[in-house]
Amino acid sequence: MGGNPPSHLQAPNAACVVLTPPPPINVQTSFPGNLHLVMVLRPTGFFQRTFTDIGFRFSQEDFLLKLPVVMLSSVSELLTYIDEKQLTPEFGGTLEYCHSEWVIFRTAIESFALTVKETAQMLQSFGMELAETQLPDETYSIERILALRTEKYYQLKEDITAVTKEGKMLLCSLEEPDMEGLEEDKQQERSSDWETVHRLLTQLHEMETAFDGFWEKHQLKMEQYLELWKFEQNFQELSKALEFLTTQQRELLDTGENLAQVTQRLSELDNLEQTAQDLTAKAHVVILHGHQMAASHHYALNLICQQCNELRYHSDILLEEIKRKHNRLQQTSDLLTSLQQALECCDEGVYLLANQPLDKCQSREGAQKALQDIEKFLESSSLHLNIDPQALSSNFHLILTPELKARVQMVQIKLENVRSMFENRQTCFRKLADKQVRPVQLVAPRPECPARSKSPLFSPKHGVDFNSSLKFSFDISLPGKKTSRKSQNSRKIEVVHNYQEKRNSLQYYITESEDSLDMLKSHVIHELIQTERVYVEELFTVLMGYRAEMDNPTMAFLLPPLLRSCKDVLFGNMPEIYDFHNNIFLHHLESCLEAPERVGCCFLEKREDFQMYEKYCQNKPQSESLWRQHAESLFFQECQKKLEHKLSLDSYLLKPVQRLTKYQLLLKELLKYSTSCEGVQELQEALVAMLDLVKSVNDSMHQISITGYDGDLGELGKVLMQGSFSVWVGHRKGPTKMKDLARFKPMQRHLFLYEKALVFCKKREEHCDSYDKRSSYSFKHFLKMNAVGITENVKGDPRKFEIWYSGREEVYVVQAQTFDLKMTWLNEIRKVLFKQQQLIKDEKQVSPLCTDTIQLSPPLSDGKKPRASLSSEENDSERTSPVAVENFAASSQSKPSKPWTGMSHSLEICEGLEEWSSHHYFSTCSDTEEEDGNQLSPGKYKALADCKKRDSDELLVKNGDVIQLLHEDGKGQWLVKNLNRSKEGWVPTNSLQIILGDCRFRSTGVTDAAQDRLRKLSSP
Repeated sequence: MGGNPPSHLQAPNAACVVLTPPPPINVQTSFPGNLHLVMVLRPTGFFQRTFTDIGFRFSQEDFLLKLPVVMLSSVSELLTYIDEKQLTPEFGGTLEYCHSEWVIFRTAIESFALTVKETAQMLQSFGMELAETQLPDETYSIERILALRTEKYYQLKEDITAVTKEGKMLLCSLEEPDMEGLEEDKQQERSSDWETVHRLLTQLHEMETAFDGFWEKHQLKMEQYLELWKFEQNFQELSKALEFLTTQQRELLDTGENLAQVTQRLSELDNLEQTAQDLTAKAHVVILHGHQMAASHHYALNLICQQCNELRYHSDILLEEIKRKHNRLQQTSDLLTSLQQALECCDEGVYLLANQPLDKCQSREGAQKALQDIEKFLESSSLHLNIDPQALSSNFHLILTPELKARVQMVQIKLENVRSMFENRQTCFRKLADKQVRPVQLVAPRPECPARSKSPLFSPKHGVDFNSSLKFSFDISLPGKKTSRKSQNSRKIEVVHNYQEKRNSLQYYITESEDSLDMLKSHVIHELIQTERVYVEELFTVLMGYRAEMDNPTMAFLLPPLLRSCKDVLFGNMPEIYDFHNNIFLHHLESCLEAPERVGCCFLEKREDFQMYEKYCQNKPQSESLWRQHAESLFFQECQKKLEHKLSLDSYLLKPVQRLTKYQLLLKELLKYSTSCEGVQELQEALVAMLDLVKSVNDSMHQISITGYDGDLGELGKVLMQGSFSVWVGHRKGPTKMKDLARFKPMQRHLFLYEKALVFCKKREEHCDSYDKRSSYSFKHFLKMNAVGITENVKGDPRKFEIWYSGREEVYVVQAQTFDLKMTWLNEIRKVLFKQQQLIKDEKQVSPLCTDTIQLSPPLSDGKKPRASLSSEENDSERTSPVAVENFAASSQSKPSKPWTGMSHSLEICEGLEEWSSHHYFSTCSDTEEEDGNQLSPGKYKALADCKKRDSDELLVKNGDVIQLLHEDGKGQWLVKNLNRSKEGWVPTNSLQIILGDCRFRSTGVTDAAQDRLRKLSSP
């Protein structure tokens, strides 16, 4: 073409190919169709013809070897094989063929087909992603996934539209208007291409239709899933709220002992009913939403209907139960109101009778006036005085409890008494009003009965003896007091008329019907229970109003990102505290309402559970720091607004700490009003336990401020004491003993007494920010308690005592702020040392030493008695001498076969430990002997601690290894060989003292075998 004919030509729809030299390298690649014949048009030149023949003859191409090859000399010979209509003009044919146009169309069609295939793969991949991806359980994440998938769907739709547009353009180019003028073969070729493109467009349209249908279903399912998740979330919240209200309703009693209590419970029930009504309204909205979802053929129709039924059922049950209790309480209130009004009328009637001027009632007019007053009062009070108790019992039989029945009977008796009193008084006054009374001359009282004039209601002056009808003495209780008809403790009202003074006097002889201490104690218990309920409710409010809201997806945009993973830091273990108080402790306290003597037992039984407050208080500094960083967050402001709290969250986070300190105050009050009552001992123990808990929490708060300790403080045991002291430190170097320590300037150290060690720290004040000033404690060193000794008294100051370590290798003179504080520490250290000794004693019982007696000191003369104490040698008479232990020599001689039970180092307390001394810490050596015995010597020992090599992090000795001391270099360094690990290294003497503990001490007169046994014994 264009003067350059093609080197090869394939006839359309033919199974042969015409080749012109040079032959193509790979015919099969150039013509991928099925070929049956190859025709070669040889060149006209001689040399070219020769080379072509040789080339095809020697060709090693498998493809050409398998097909017949026809060599043509000229173009005219080609026409004998192929019709001229199938050949282009270059080969003597008439076929109009443009190779570049054909290539463009074929390329466009193949590219379109490839694009359609890729689009189908993308749609299939997207569908698999939608089907296989697990949906999360969070509204925000679900909405985000739905938005991303929708965005991708529209992107794919745009791609499909673009591909469809491309196909339609290609199809239009194949539908040219002058196609009728083309030759038939070319029309067939164009028709085949058009059908191919049209088929691809049809496939693309079908894929798009199927994809749209699939997306609509998926989108509907996603929206229904999101809707269902929100519905279930609302259902869970309402279910929990209904359950909480049901619990509150269940705890609210439907009866009461008095009107005030019933009125209070009615008020609480009204508040609860209002809350329940609001919650039920929300539940109805959720139920309506569920019905709408069910009507729209939601895929979770059964679940939605079930949850709607549950909400409706629980709401109805709650409202019905509240209504039932409200009716009972209202009836109880009506009954108590009637009874109280009857009692008030009785009291008013009694006061009326008692205040009537009986001297004026002697006349007819006075009697008639008094009678009218009585009748007027009876007329105005007939409604209350004429109550029929049987009618009351009949009308209120559904709510009558044994207590209410007893009260009705009491009122009935009182009404009968008062009615009887009025009847008697009316009878007397009627007699006076109907009877003409003549004047009677006054006479003096008879001397033989001087007391007679004081006891009758009227004196003999009036000449009429009314004692038989007017003198009355009755027992009646005033409002608020418990009475019985014949009770001696009820109020006694006696009316006496004094003739000589010519006036009335009303005297009341009142004795208390209830013990005031019982009332005060009951008040404290009510306060304890009421404040406990308020405390539980406040904890619940914080957990639901703040902590739970941090997981609420609708509030997620307000929550600072740093707070999302710090929920446990901010609130600590408050959920654990709430569960304990709400589910356990509050019920135990409420059970003590009728049995106050059980309050102490209630605290003692749950003392271990209160340890959870220690964890909360230890987390409090981190919680406060986190709160200060985010106090102005919109999230907390919105939560506070919803809860209608006047105080911010930090005030409520302080509630557990405040409540912990409140318990011991209430227990003190209860103990003050419970003298000589049952349960006093338990109350005292409970108070001690709560005070110990507060102290333990306080100590642990100090412990977490210790910095610089390389290890786990928990391995040292529990913190027993902590406090600040002035400390003088001295070390014994060589054979010289430390002398006067008081001349050195003291260091201020904060000491922590653990079960296994005494830790020395330096207190530092840290100004963290403008809000607080916090103390921290820099770790300095510690002393193992199994190598500690104490001297109680140090000359110069009664507040000082001495702590020495490793046989007085290190001596610390400690000065407390007060003498009482010093004694408290000494007592606690004694307990620790006693426990240490008991542990060693128990170990020796498990692995007893050989039965040979080991003598640690030369025998004493008969004139000397051995001395044992918890003190080392005296220092220039500055300390009190140790207390001698009597009969020690005798006991030693009487039991020669008993193995030695003391430790190799001695401890000393000067007073009050005689019961220890017969089998604890004996030391009969002199100062010099003690110093010699404390020197290290070559031999094998068992390590009690780890040790690294000098100037290296490599571990030389591990706890429990057997080591051998080879020799000392004279500079305080020992060459140590680890027999377990085959290592050697130099170790300072003071480090060996820690590694070997009490194993290193030797005493005169002890054999090597005994020393070996002693080392084994003294190894912890």
